[in-house]
This record gives sequence, C-alpha cells and structure tokens, in this order.
Amino acid sequence: MKRSTFLILSIIRVYGVILHAAAWSVNNFLMTGPKAYLTYSSSVAAGAHSGMEECKFQFGWERWNCPESALQLSTHNRLRSATRETSFVHAISSAGVMYTLTRNCSMGDFESCGCDDSRNGRVGGRGWVWGGCSDNVDFGERISKLFVDALETGHDTRALINLHNNEVGRLAVKATMKRACKCHGVSGSCSIQTCWLQLAEFREIGNYLKIKYDQAHKLEMDKRRMRAGNSADSRGATAEAFHHVHATELVFLEDSPDYCTRNASLGHHGTEGRECLQTGKNLSQWEKRSCRRLCTECGLRVEERRTEVVASCNCKFHWCCTVRCE
Repeated sequence: MKRSTFLILSIIRVYGVILHAAAWSVNNFLMTGPKAYLTYSSSVAAGAHSGMEECKFQFGWERWNCPESALQLSTHNRLRSATRETSFVHAISSAGVMYTLTRNCSMGDFESCGCDDSRNGRVGGRGWVWGGCSDNVDFGERISKLFVDALETGHDTRALINLHNNEVGRLAVKATMKRACKCHGVSGSCSIQTCWLQLAEFREIGNYLKIKYDQAHKLEMDKRRMRAGNSADSRGATAEAFHHVHATELVFLEDSPDYCTRNASLGHHGTEGRECLQTGKNLSQWEKRSCRRLCTECGLRVEERRTEVVASCNCKFHWCCTVRCE
C-alpha cells in the first residue's frame, strides 16, 4: 500500500473515532503526516460540529431536537436507522464538512487549494463578466467525499440511502451560493461588473435542508425481493426504489417514532423536562405551539417556573451626585 493511501485511510479512521466518541475538539486529532492532511482533518471535524450545531438550531422546538448522539447513532453499524431525522443528520453534517473545507480553502489555509477562476473572463450576462475569487466548492466537495462517504462501509439499502443524503447536503451548498459583484466604470458608472460566486451563510443552508426534510421521500421497498436472499433481486429492488428519486431529495426508509418517551438504547431522550415557548416577542406560530407539541400532545403537563436572576448593572458614581448604570 502506498504511503499516501495509508495516510488518507488513517485520517478517515481518526475521523470515525471522533464521531463515535462525540469528541469534536480539533485538538483530539493526534496524528502524524503531511501538514495538508492534518489541516484537512481539522476542517472535517470543525465542519461536522458546525453541521450538528445547525441541526440543533433547526430542531430546537421539536420533539426530536438533534441530540449529541444523533450523528453517532446514524453511522454506527449496529444501531443505524434510516428515518427522516437521520436523513437530515447525514445531509447537514456532510454540508458542514464541505462548507468548512471550501471556506478554509478561500481563506488560504491550504497550500494545495486556491480560488476557482475557471470562469474568469467569460461573459456571464448583460453588463457583467466572471472574475474575482470564487469559492472553490469543487475542492470542498472532493475532499468532503473522501472523508464523509468513507464512513459508510455497508453495502445494503441503508448504506445507499446514507450516501444519497450525504450528496444532498453537498448539493445544498452549491444550490445556495450567491453571486457577488464589483462595479467598474468612469466615476462609478458601473458600466460593467465583475462577478464571482461565494458561499451563502450556513444558516441559509440549514433552512434549505430543513425544507428538504419536510418534503423527504420515503422509499417503498419490495420486501419480498429483499428477503429472497438473492443479491441480484435485492439490488434490483433497491434500484427500482431509487429510480424516481431526485438527486436533491432527502430519502428515508423507516417511519419515525413519536419521540415523546425516552429510549436510551436509541438515543431518544423524550420531551419530559424540555423547555417550551408560549409567549414572547416575535415568536413564529411553530414556536408558539411548542408547549402543545412537546408537552400536552405527549401526555405531559406544562409547568411554569419563575427564576430570579441577579446581575451586575455596571453602576458608577459620578461626582456629584448621580449614579449611572448600563
């Protein structure tokens, strides 16, 4: 085995250990080898972390609130499920890894990566041309595939679903990119513009994938052919199930539980003890219904608690004779 191949596989194993142990700190990457690979692995860990943080934000007021174990359970061979929720976990974590690699490339963190100038000089539209420094998403996509897809070692339907949802996350990064432009011309006339593509805010990618989650497609498998024991029949049933699935569509295989009750073995914490919202400024209808969704519909009672918080107001005495506080 070539040394370069060994180093890549070593990094993938390290990444897998970090995911299963939920040890997100970059400092936990203890490895030797070329500086470039060390930098890639740090970005991969940071990207997976940002993906799961976005997952927590998107599901903050839902029964399933993207617990710490979500990514671990979705990649562990003995505990894998293929629900609507795990489809989102795979997509958002894959998007996070690709996003971070692309951003770090643009920031000049990698010696082997630079701007995407493949379009520069071409006419993009009326009054503008491609130029500047576009974010190199092709680089981010290529390296993220190397790390993230390698975690999926299975060859069954669940493995294909996970790989498909990983790709949905990467496509989301591309689909949300923005065109930024700079004006040129005499006295700021903007007679011509130079434009380039840049990453959107990661929150926008999270919002995009949350819509995909709401519209996710359940694969209906021919269970008789799957149980027949014939590998050709099994592959045929899987291929037929994927035939009408669009590349940007999240897919799942199993219905979700209600997530109301605790199930430690599956990493479901239940909703007892969770906070919910009833009143407040600028709340969406979804947030206002959180108490009903998390409590009453799960057979629980809403309990209101009032907490007194004592905080310093940074008061200062001014001569003479006033006290001013922030």
